[in-house]
Amino acid sequence: MRQQLLSEGAKELSYEIREIVKKAEQIKQLGQKIYWENIGDPIQKKHVIPQWIREMIAELAMQNDSYSYCPSKGILETRQFLAAQNNARHGAQISPDDICFFNGLGDAIGKVYQYIAPTSRIIGPSPAYSTHSSAEAAHAGHQPLTYQLDPLNNWYPDLDDLYNKIKYNPSIVGILIINPDNPTGMVYPLETLRKIVAMAREFNLFLISDEIYLNITYNGARAYSLAEVIDDVPGIAMKGISKEMPWPGARCGWMEYYNREKDADFSRLCKTIDDAKMIEVCSTKLPQLAIPKILGDSRFTTYRNETNEKIGRRSKIIADILRVIPQLAFNQTYGAFYNTIIFREGVLAPGQRMSIKNDAIKALVEKWTEEEMPLDKRFVYYLLGATGICVVPISSFCSSLQGFRVTLLEEDETELVRTFTAMRDGIEEYLQSV
Repeated sequence: MRQQLLSEGAKELSYEIREIVKKAEQIKQLGQKIYWENIGDPIQKKHVIPQWIREMIAELAMQNDSYSYCPSKGILETRQFLAAQNNARHGAQISPDDICFFNGLGDAIGKVYQYIAPTSRIIGPSPAYSTHSSAEAAHAGHQPLTYQLDPLNNWYPDLDDLYNKIKYNPSIVGILIINPDNPTGMVYPLETLRKIVAMAREFNLFLISDEIYLNITYNGARAYSLAEVIDDVPGIAMKGISKEMPWPGARCGWMEYYNREKDADFSRLCKTIDDAKMIEVCSTKLPQLAIPKILGDSRFTTYRNETNEKIGRRSKIIADILRVIPQLAFNQTYGAFYNTIIFREGVLAPGQRMSIKNDAIKALVEKWTEEEMPLDKRFVYYLLGATGICVVPISSFCSSLQGFRVTLLEEDETELVRTFTAMRDGIEEYLQSV
C-alpha cells in the first residue's frame, strides 16, 4: 500500500484460547476424539439451562417489541434493576445513567482501551486474560504491562511488584483486576483489594474490575465487588450474563461507572465510551429484556448456588487427580471455572514426548513441534495428539511461567475423571521420557 496500513499494535492481537482449536480440528479430522478444555462455555460441556429460564426467554421472543432498537445505553428498566442491585451492596452508589450495555464484555473491553490515549497504560495481572492483554497492548503498540500473580502463594497478586511498577512507570493510568480471576480461579482477598484501591488513590489512577465471574464462587469463598471497596476512587466494573446465567451466545455485557464525578478526565472517558455505543445505535435487546426477569426471580439464586456447588466438587476431583504429581505447582480454585497448573522450574525440557498411536497424528505433532516455541506449548501439542485433550498453554497468557489452563465444566463426572486421569498419565509419561 502507498502508506502503512496496519497500526503498530495490530501484531499484539492474539487469542490462544481459540487458536488451539485450529490444531484440535486437524487432529479431529484424523480420527481423534477431542475433549475441549480450552474454553469456558458451560453449554458446550453439557450444562442444561433450567426450563423456567428458557420459557421466560421464549415468552420474550414472542413479544413484537423485542425485535426493535433499544436506547443506546441499554433498556432503562434493566439499568434501573442493575443499579438497585449494586446499591444494595452498600458501596459506591450509581444511577441507571452510570450503566452502559455492550455486545458482550469483549465489545466493552475493546471500547475502553480504544479510547485511552496510546501513551497511557493499564497494568493487569499475569497470567493475563487474552482479551484484556491483547486489547491493551494493541492500543499502546507495545507488549502488555503486567503485575505478577504468585503460583506459590495461592495465585495472590504480588503487591510489591504492582506498587513498584506503578511508582516507576508514570505512563500507567489504571489498574485492572479480574475477580474471580481467569485463568487461575483465584478470588482476590478483601484486604488485597483494599490495598490495590489505596495504590490507585495514592497515584491518582482509576480501576477496572472484570467481574464476569463475580457470582461464581465455591469452596467457602466470597468475591467482593469493586463497588464494595472502591470508596472515592474512580472505576469501572465489567459484568455480564455469559458465565453466570449462563448465556454466552447472547453477547450481553455492561459496564458500571463509579465516582465519575471525582475526576474530569475519567468522566470524559466514560462519556466517550457512551458516545461510541451511541454511534452503533444499541446493543442486543432480547437478553437485556431477560435480565430483570431471570436474575430477579427467587429461583435464580438457588440455581446459581447449586451450580456453584457442583463446580466446587469438580474442582476437588481434579485436585485429587493432579496434585499427586510432584513436578506440578497445584492450587485449589475458589472462583470462576478454571484452574491454571504450573510445571515447576526446570521440569520441562526439549525432546520430551508422549506416545501417539495414530501415525498420521504423530507426524503432524512432530511437524508442529519442529519450530521453536515455549516448552509448555510443546507439551500442549503432545497432550492434544496423544489424548485428544485440548488445553491452553500458560505462556500464551502473557506469562513467563510454564503450564496450562483447564476448565472445571465437564458435567459428566465419569468423563471428567476419565479425562483428567488420562491427562495425569500423559503428564507423567511426558516428564519421564528424557
